[in-house]
Amino acid sequence: MSQTSVYKNTSQRVYALSALQRDAYRQLAHESRLSKIAAEQGHAEVAHSINMPRLSAASLMPQLARNALNCLSLFSGGGGLDVGFDRAGYAHQGSFELIPICGETIQQNRQHWQVRSGLAQGDVTQVNWQSYQGKIDVLHGGPPCQPFSVAGQQKGIEDERDMWGEFIRAVNTIQPRAFVAENVLGILHPKFEHFVQHHILAPLNAYHIARFTLNAADFGAPQIRRRVFFVGFADKQDFDRFIPPQATHTWAHFRKTRENSTITDLFPLPATMGVRQALGLDDIGFDDLAPTLRSGFTGKRNTTSILNSAAGQKTWGDMAIWPNGVQATREKSSAFPAKNKHFRLSVQDCALLQGFPEDWQFAGAVYQVLGQIGNSVSPPVAYAVACSVANALK
Repeated sequence: MSQTSVYKNTSQRVYALSALQRDAYRQLAHESRLSKIAAEQGHAEVAHSINMPRLSAASLMPQLARNALNCLSLFSGGGGLDVGFDRAGYAHQGSFELIPICGETIQQNRQHWQVRSGLAQGDVTQVNWQSYQGKIDVLHGGPPCQPFSVAGQQKGIEDERDMWGEFIRAVNTIQPRAFVAENVLGILHPKFEHFVQHHILAPLNAYHIARFTLNAADFGAPQIRRRVFFVGFADKQDFDRFIPPQATHTWAHFRKTRENSTITDLFPLPATMGVRQALGLDDIGFDDLAPTLRSGFTGKRNTTSILNSAAGQKTWGDMAIWPNGVQATREKSSAFPAKNKHFRLSVQDCALLQGFPEDWQFAGAVYQVLGQIGNSVSPPVAYAVACSVANALK
C-alpha cells in the first residue's frame, strides 16, 4: 500500500471507546468547554501567572561548527532529528515528510532548507533516490512507529504504516557513509525479532550496525522517553570507532534505583531538572520527570491531551500539573483554570519537556502541534547520536 493510502487511512481511523469511557470523556470535555468559555469572557480568575522556564533546551545542545558532513532526513515529523543534527554541525540537504503541517513547521524554522512535504512531494514511496548518490554522508529518520507500539496494536509488517522497507530502499540506493534510524521500544519485543533480522538487518547487510536504547532524561530533557536506535556504517573502521552516546545528565535523584540511568558514582553528572523546575513553577515540595508525552495525532478525536496512562495521570497529579486541554500559548494557559487549580500546560511547555529549543515554533492547531511533539525524537538525544556518528566518521 502506498504511503498516500496510509496517510488517508490514518486520518480517518475511528477509535473504539466503551460507553462508560465515552460518557466520562464527554463530561470532561463539557466541563472543560464551560471553563474555557468563562475564561475567554473574563469571568474566571487567573489560574496561574505566565511561567518563565528555567531550562534552556538549547543549552543541552551547544551549536557546533560545521563538520563537512551532509545529512538527509526522512519521516522528518516536527523536526526532532533535524534539530539535533543541525546543532551538531551537519549540512542539511533535505527533509521528506508526508504530513503537510509538519513540513510547514520545518520550513518556517529553516527557510533555506529544502523541505518536501505533503502527498505530492513528501511521499517517500514515490521518490527516486538516485539523485542523492554520492552526496549524503548520513541518512537519518524515524520510520512510523505505530506498527511496533502498544497504541498501534503491534501488527508489525502486517501494518500498512510500516515504512521500514522504504527507509531501507533509500539507504541502499543513496549508499550514505552512515544511517541513523529511530523507533519505539516495542520493536525489541521478541515477537518482532524475526522482523528485525529479516526485514531490517538482512536487507542492510552492506552496513555494520549497532543497536541500542537511549532515554531522553539521560540527556537533560525532563521526560522519561526511551527509544531504540539503529546506527549503521558502510566502513568497518568507522563502525569500530563508533561509541553510542553516554549520558550527560543524571536523574537518580528522582528514583531509588539507577536501573534506567547510565551514570556512575565516580563521574557525577549534572542533574536533569524536574518538570516544575524546568517550567519555572513554584516549589511545592515535590517534582518529577514527565511521563512519556503522547502524540496528539493519536487517541480520542483530535486530542489536546498528553496523558498516556493512569500511572502517568498520578504522576502529573502529584506535580499539580494538568495534562489535558493543553493551550496554544502560555498566556491562554494562564487564563484557563484547571481542576484543583493545577498548572495548565501550553504547547511551548510541552515542546520544552521534549527538549525543543524555545525558538523552534510549531505550525498548526494545538492537537497538530502535540502530534508533532509527541512523534518527535527528543532533540538532545538526536544531538548526542549525531555527535557520536560525526566522531566516528572523522
